[in-house]
Amino acid sequence: MSNAWKAIQSRGGWLLAWAVLAALGSVALARQELARQREDFEANARIAHRLLSQRAVQQDAVLATLALLQPASSSSDPGAQPEKRLSSVYPQILDVQRRAPDQAWAQPFLTDAEASSRKAGRVALASSHLDQGRYWLVLGADPISYALQIDLGTMLPWTEWPMERDTSPVRVTLEQEHQIYEVQPGHIGSGAFSGWRFEFHKHLASDSQPFDVFALRQVGWGELPWGWMLGWTAAVTVLLLALQNAMRQRVERKRAEELLRLGQVARLNTLGELAAGMAHELNQPLTAVLANTQAASRLLNDDPPELDTVRSAMAQAIEQARRAASVVGRLRRAVERPDLSGQLQPVKLQDAVREVLYLLEPECTRRGVTPQVQSPAADVHVLADRVALEQIAHNLLMNALQALEQTPASERTLSVTIAATEGQGTLSVQDSGPGIPADVLPRIFEPFFSTRSGGLGLGLNLCESLAGNMGGTLLASNVSPHGAALQLSLPLAKP
Repeated sequence: MSNAWKAIQSRGGWLLAWAVLAALGSVALARQELARQREDFEANARIAHRLLSQRAVQQDAVLATLALLQPASSSSDPGAQPEKRLSSVYPQILDVQRRAPDQAWAQPFLTDAEASSRKAGRVALASSHLDQGRYWLVLGADPISYALQIDLGTMLPWTEWPMERDTSPVRVTLEQEHQIYEVQPGHIGSGAFSGWRFEFHKHLASDSQPFDVFALRQVGWGELPWGWMLGWTAAVTVLLLALQNAMRQRVERKRAEELLRLGQVARLNTLGELAAGMAHELNQPLTAVLANTQAASRLLNDDPPELDTVRSAMAQAIEQARRAASVVGRLRRAVERPDLSGQLQPVKLQDAVREVLYLLEPECTRRGVTPQVQSPAADVHVLADRVALEQIAHNLLMNALQALEQTPASERTLSVTIAATEGQGTLSVQDSGPGIPADVLPRIFEPFFSTRSGGLGLGLNLCESLAGNMGGTLLASNVSPHGAALQLSLPLAKP
């Protein structure tokens, strides 16, 4: 199993994956909400600009209509001046003034504006007090010129306005140079972390009223979709927990399969040892039976006369003896452990130990033991059969864990040391268990000898045999103050 895969399975890897997925999803939801807020803001701002532009153009149209339709009368009678009644139709028109050819404007600034209007051929802005919400428009015409005083407060089309004036978070202003008229206050915070700002800026669609429409929208942190973001985080948590559980089950299943494989190999090798011993023990008596029956058959052919019945029976015995010898021979050939000398290849000792420790992780956890592995910086490659090497390491470590069961949990230690010296790669397994009694130590590798109740006494014997077949050795010793150490030595592979 690769180190990257193990890193993903670690607690830190899962937490990192959870944090990354939760953050990415939350950011995506926040960006989506901000995009929606911006879209709504821009749509409302464009509607507000269009309505304000329509009212501005309306003022120009009123002046053009007055110049086109009003009679050229200079009477001071209000009845002869119907423009005086415009305020009842257009409440934003505060005052209407007219100038006949033989008259002068009551306000001097209207004279200059009329000259500008005549020169441009359109309505001109005479005076602007935008910060107070009022301004004058003048249209120079013949024979009578007209001027309107406009009130912005009543000019605004609130019945068609796309936002709630007092509660909307959008701030809308009309600006001209340094003058600002607040159409809608909005809710704009201050500070570096006050949120996100959207802006809209566009000139009114009227040349006579050179005002700029500014709209500002601030989205605060509280307006983010926290409910959806928390829901996404919860969904990611549930999903990763389910995935982690599935992966854990998969890893446990793979670990169990590997342990089963090693167990099957061990049982087959043990069967090979037993079958080889049985075949060796049975071969001699069967050979003796064959020789004796053949001699008896020859004797029966001499005087006294042969007995056909005896001869037939002896022939059958010979045939059965031969058949038994053939069966035993076939059994030995079928289960005899193959010669490993021709199958050896370079194996990284660190990888073999790491794989076995991974397989034994549940056993270590159950006993509260954390193996301490000491290994040189350089890789140690030995000449071995990988399965046989893992089987030996598994057996040595499992024996050490079983020995530690007799030691208090606080005193349990297990160390694994990998080294390379004098052409040999060594693997040492040392535990802090009770150790090996002195009278037992010389017999520790004997077949069918075990110090554990219920043990078959074949594990260490098989490990020693496998080590010998690979050109190595397996040694056992006691360590001070208590505990045992087993050391496997194998030839180093040539670079």
